[in-house]
Amino acid sequence: MTDIVEDLKWRGLIAQTTDEDALRKAFADGPVTAYCGFDPTAASLHVGHLTQVLTLRRLQLAGHRPIALVGGATGLIGDPKPSAERQLNEASTVREWVGRIRGQLSAFLDFAAGDDTDAPNAALMANNYDWTENLSAIDLLRDLGKHFSINQMLARDTVKSRLGGEGMSYTEFSYVILQSFDYLELYRRHGCTLQIGGSDQWGNITAGLDLIRRVTGNQPHGQAHAMTTNLLTKADGTKFGKTEGGAVWLDPELTTPYAFYQFWLNADDRDVSRYLRTFSFRSHEEIEELEREAAERPAARAAQRALAEELTTMVHGADQCAAAVEASRALFGQGDLAALDAATLAAAVAELPSAQVAELPTVVDALVATELAPSKGAARRTIKEGGAYVNNTKVVTEDALLTSADLLHGRWVLLRRGKRNLGALELS
Repeated sequence: MTDIVEDLKWRGLIAQTTDEDALRKAFADGPVTAYCGFDPTAASLHVGHLTQVLTLRRLQLAGHRPIALVGGATGLIGDPKPSAERQLNEASTVREWVGRIRGQLSAFLDFAAGDDTDAPNAALMANNYDWTENLSAIDLLRDLGKHFSINQMLARDTVKSRLGGEGMSYTEFSYVILQSFDYLELYRRHGCTLQIGGSDQWGNITAGLDLIRRVTGNQPHGQAHAMTTNLLTKADGTKFGKTEGGAVWLDPELTTPYAFYQFWLNADDRDVSRYLRTFSFRSHEEIEELEREAAERPAARAAQRALAEELTTMVHGADQCAAAVEASRALFGQGDLAALDAATLAAAVAELPSAQVAELPTVVDALVATELAPSKGAARRTIKEGGAYVNNTKVVTEDALLTSADLLHGRWVLLRRGKRNLGALELS
């Protein structure tokens, strides 16, 4: 086993632990069984979840046993937001999302651990609906509720922020009891002694520790621990994992592999070092070399490219990553646009400024329609100066007209102004 605590600290992942020295000893004496919960509040996980998913993976690679818990029960309630009450989803919808998210999580962890399903660090998949489905209201209040102090629950930051505004329903107020019950059940059933989560989950996790101590007394499976990871933010102040189109999902139907690849490729130079340490499975030395390259030659974007290829391969597979790389190269004149399949080209076009037309216009009108030029006069100057391209071919005459021969897959025309300004025209 490696010193997983030192590795996580080097990556800037550890925000809080209950007792770092005790946790380090537990890892050394291991294997440790650790879990993280993922509530099905949408049909897919997004890149914001990757920090926790990949931390579980790091623990497994270090010889420990991860449990991926999908909140079939807590997903019906919803972890309280600091701003407003969550909208409750239908039970049938939550059940469907549980299945989707279980499938996504299974791609990151080794649930068989080779050919030995009884290996000490084979991952487990759990659903907290299994132990709450038959829990009566009386049992909840008598067996669990009596261990929770209202004073402590009211002191939680999320609760305080909500009570200062529109208030909070008892449904969301009770969420901490259900999450704490998860830790207790996994402790009882599987000897789970570590819960991880984002730093915003510290209160929920430590409440679970307190419940274990109160219910089990002597802690037959040993001391339980809590560890949280730092929440990622962008250098420009915007939320990590968000683009103009919304969240960056792991489901290829919600965020295409090309868009996923572009998200990482377009990472701010100020952020890429943190992203590499958080998400990459390269060695420390390889990551430090990429950091040096990024500092010395930022225009080359070697760090972003390495990160984009590693994560796209991890999430979507090598073939989809290769297609995304080829599409990215082709769009900027370094590959054959005609060689891209329709699905890959459609995904790439969806990320560009675009316009639909009923019939093919002049290149000048196309440049204006895709907002690559603010006016026809500006479009003509771009052509005259040699800066206009149709499907990566330079336009040489100001009155050039687009024809059916320019259509890619009978549908799209790619336009470029200069080296990096792209737009697309779609024949409707």
